[in-house]
Amino acid sequence: MTGYAVATSEGAAGTLTIEIKSVNSRFLDLQFRINDELRALEPDLRSAIMAAITRGKVEVRLSFGRKASGGSQALNHALLADLARLQVEVANHFAQAAPMTVAELLRWPGVVEESTIGQESLQADVAALTATTIAAFVDSRKREGAALEAMLQSRIDAMEVIVKRITPLIPQVIAQFQHKAIERMQDALGLAGHGNPSTLTRQEVLERIRQEVTLYGIRIDVSEELSRLSAHLNETRHILKKGGQVGKRLDFMMQELNREANTLGAKASVKELADASMELKLLIEQMREQVQNLE
Repeated sequence: MTGYAVATSEGAAGTLTIEIKSVNSRFLDLQFRINDELRALEPDLRSAIMAAITRGKVEVRLSFGRKASGGSQALNHALLADLARLQVEVANHFAQAAPMTVAELLRWPGVVEESTIGQESLQADVAALTATTIAAFVDSRKREGAALEAMLQSRIDAMEVIVKRITPLIPQVIAQFQHKAIERMQDALGLAGHGNPSTLTRQEVLERIRQEVTLYGIRIDVSEELSRLSAHLNETRHILKKGGQVGKRLDFMMQELNREANTLGAKASVKELADASMELKLLIEQMREQVQNLE
């Protein structure tokens, strides 16, 4: 699920900034972009994010901007002493060499040092800012989750309409099949006044017809599949209503719904049932694509 949040914190030494953004992914994939001086804080930051997020490709940026003034810089006196000694030695060999200017000394690498930042204080500041940023990030994902839930509910409604539409057709489909099957089998077995006469008695022929029609009628009866579809849809609606981390449970429900829709299509003996199976599978696939993005 996508989400975005950014927060900053002003301190005596500088400004901390944490930015968290994510895109859809079935699994949790964390990527960190952190200043080198803050790299030691990555494990704590990772743990905090993993405690709040279970899915998504998440990019985290943690940066620290030092203040340009305010006593945060100091001279490296040991290095200055070394430079002074070296300058004297150079002058002994090259009397015409000009001494270094103040500007040149200040630009010399290491002469001006940044004041050290208290690690404990910085860690506490990062922890507090992390909590604030994660809370805003989770809120942004909740807003998208609400929109996804509305979409999923609408697909469940559409599937329930299909199930209600085709459920009354099942007895009619079976009755029509049985009527046609009996006529064809009577004709084939010589009980309809034409065709090749059967060597079986009339009672044996009728019993044979009854068995064949009953067996095939059971094969094309999808009442049980429709009943399970309704039960799965009710459970899916219940999971969404309950909330929490629903992603994996909904993944399983999508598999069950798809199994029943496939069986309905395999058993379809009339165009209406075949069309209903295709409509159901299309709606299930739409749901599956979004379910993979939910926590």
